[in-house]
Amino acid sequence: MRAVAARPDPVARRVRTVLIWAGVSLLPVVMLLASTVGTGGLLLPVVTPDGSVPGVPLRYLAPALVVLLPAALLGRRPLLALGLALVGACTVTVATNAWENGYLSAIWYLQFLVIDLMVGLVAARFPGRIAVPAAVVVLVLQVTAGFVNSATGPVDRATSSVLLVAAAVVAGGAARARRRHAAELRAHTAVEAITAERLRIARELHDIVAHSIGVIAIQAGVGARVIDTQPGEARAALAAIERTSRDTLTGLRHTLGALRHPQQAAASLDPPPGLADLDRLVDVTADAGVRVAVRREGPPRPLPGEVDLAAYRIVQEALTNVVRHADVDRCRVTLGYLPDGLRVEVVDAGRGAPLHGAGAGHGIVGMRERVTLLGGRFAAGPRPEGGFRVAACLPVGGGRVSVRLPAEADG
Repeated sequence: MRAVAARPDPVARRVRTVLIWAGVSLLPVVMLLASTVGTGGLLLPVVTPDGSVPGVPLRYLAPALVVLLPAALLGRRPLLALGLALVGACTVTVATNAWENGYLSAIWYLQFLVIDLMVGLVAARFPGRIAVPAAVVVLVLQVTAGFVNSATGPVDRATSSVLLVAAAVVAGGAARARRRHAAELRAHTAVEAITAERLRIARELHDIVAHSIGVIAIQAGVGARVIDTQPGEARAALAAIERTSRDTLTGLRHTLGALRHPQQAAASLDPPPGLADLDRLVDVTADAGVRVAVRREGPPRPLPGEVDLAAYRIVQEALTNVVRHADVDRCRVTLGYLPDGLRVEVVDAGRGAPLHGAGAGHGIVGMRERVTLLGGRFAAGPRPEGGFRVAACLPVGGGRVSVRLPAEADG
């Protein structure tokens, strides 16, 4: 069952929206209060590291609220929040009638540091064509407010403004670039996953259909030739066609079912084919006129599911090529159980068709892709003594096999 994301409570969302806009509507009142406060006033107690409890005048609270009230809009309307805070900060720093330079300088830094942080957030949310003009407007008004304000050190504050605004734009742009890169990487990963899944499905369908259709075509041809003279042989051919087609339909049904209902694919009780089904594959190949000699080297042992399936599909595709192209009546399959992997080899003494060419099909490519995905080695090609060899070494345990294939130079 897929998890459903919890939706925010609509009542809470409305209440939050009303509170935000109610706070923003108080901005003119707070601006007027901040620009008319005088010296002295109540103190807000603050504990310092040395244990003393000095006081910060509450008149700093109003200038802080001028820029903090619009900050509530940053989540939904950052440009509007930045504009309201900028207008409020400029109005307060220009219109404040307090006489101390220290207070005038303090409220200037207090308000415009918050605005510079807003510039960084805007640069992280919007492209440069929007963020850069907004930063330029902020910089011009911030420097102008610094010179109009009667506090000392306007040049120092102008220099600080340039550095802080530039740093905010660069930091916000870098954050936006990282976020965009992460989104592109996720999209690229999703495309790669879809492509890999399409290739896997294509390999499965090819392996299921190609072998069965090859056997059916041969049996149909045999039945058509002997139906009048040898009815028993024709009936055996038809029985082989029926058995093969039923197995193929079952495999196709499972594959298409997994495509239509991927969430139920893991719940299927039918195991994927593996080397345990090799005897049935040998019987089907024998029905097609090719006798298969299976030789096992080393004590058999359980294999990981992906290795077992890959080994079965490689043998299946190799036998399909023998039936369709080799023009022989026998071949040999060797399964070598190595300490670090499994060696699979299918050898025939047929015509030894070339590996590449217009008629090569997708069988060799599919086998090579299966082996490569598992980190193994694959080789296929004509043998010097005649015939054709398909050989693969599949690692067990996530490593790489150390055995060199006899036909690697050919593949």
